[in-house]
Amino acid sequence: MPTLKIYSVSLGCPKTRVDSERLLGALGKVCPVDKPEDAQLIFINTCGFIRPAVEESLQAVLDAASAAGETDARNRPLLAVAGCLVSRYAGELSPEMPEVDLWLPLDAMDHWPSMVSEALQRRGLAQGPELAAWPARFGGPVSYAYLKVSEGCSHACSFCTIPSIRGKLRSEPADRLLVEARMLLDRGVSELVLVAQDLTAYGREAEGSDGLIRLLEQLLPLSGLARLRLMYLYPAGLTDELLSFLRTAGAPLLPYFDIPLQHAHPEILSRMGRPFARDPWRVLDRVRERFPEAAIRTSLIAGFPGETQEHFQTLLDFVRKARLTHLGVFPYWPEEGTAAAGMEGQVDEDIKQERVRLLMEAQEEISEELMAGYVGQELDVLVDEPSPDWPGLHIGRAWFQAPEVDGVVYVSGPGVAPGRMVKAMVEEAGAYDLSALA
Repeated sequence: MPTLKIYSVSLGCPKTRVDSERLLGALGKVCPVDKPEDAQLIFINTCGFIRPAVEESLQAVLDAASAAGETDARNRPLLAVAGCLVSRYAGELSPEMPEVDLWLPLDAMDHWPSMVSEALQRRGLAQGPELAAWPARFGGPVSYAYLKVSEGCSHACSFCTIPSIRGKLRSEPADRLLVEARMLLDRGVSELVLVAQDLTAYGREAEGSDGLIRLLEQLLPLSGLARLRLMYLYPAGLTDELLSFLRTAGAPLLPYFDIPLQHAHPEILSRMGRPFARDPWRVLDRVRERFPEAAIRTSLIAGFPGETQEHFQTLLDFVRKARLTHLGVFPYWPEEGTAAAGMEGQVDEDIKQERVRLLMEAQEEISEELMAGYVGQELDVLVDEPSPDWPGLHIGRAWFQAPEVDGVVYVSGPGVAPGRMVKAMVEEAGAYDLSALA
């Protein structure tokens, strides 16, 4: 069977990357290429969560279509566009973008491989890939991999488009996730990062509130698993039962908590449709009571409709006092179709950007102090990749650093190579990153 040459782009969150890796793995014998004009298949997996993501996705599609259009007509690659943007705007985009050969909506994800295969055959670009059985995966780093445990979300936050794009919560069966996890570990992956729109809701539609606990009980003993990281833990889902289980689980589970709080003032949290999280201190105290050493990440929205200077000051004071390990701050975007977009009290764009700046300045000072505390310590560093700028230098992560969203450890020394876990002495610290010698 001939090798299929693929140019692939995945935008947005890690869940999109998992969807892309599963599709490409299902297509059988494939080879990645660096330029779209060299491919037989151009696959763009888009994000449509907020306006900047929509604009980025549209530009990626236009750039790929332009590159493909410059090739000889007989060799023009198939342009397939998938993901959130498609599900949110397919009806509007399709007539305006005839250069796209195949639209792949999220509700047809199980059929993406066959849809792509059939389209390739119709174009005469391939004799039809021998589709591999799910959950084949293609590409990705050797050190870590994301394991998407569910699709969709059943919450009703007033600012969020995810339920309308990806639908309500649908958890993957545990046996299928175990097969995929074993396959990734057999490939040499050391760290599995569990992702979902709300990880704490895993299995809730079928198994009740302890679905995540049951899944973790099966994943933690897997051979070759050095780190298990949990991302997107809703505040209300961090129950006493779950926290008690996590406390006793031990390694390879990391004491890393990614808790999307979104705000700290009860009035704004209520307007966001998140009344269960009106007191963010409550969830932080519950986590830190059981995990004094916990690394805690959160995301916040600045400039939500109705956010006054008093509301913002509460948020800024919260950031200064909470001393979170990691923080992401985003200006509010009034997304079409959401309840918040029609609310009174929309905040001026300049004010939103200024509030983002002030929050991140406060967090930078905190992070700089926290990182300085690691100087002189020996850390286990999982090496992800070589530095593109300095020969002999590699980029890795300590236990308190999640891939792609947190800082990194720049590490060098004997035996340092992608995929390896090395012990390294921290010699320097910046605001977010560390430098260490193995």
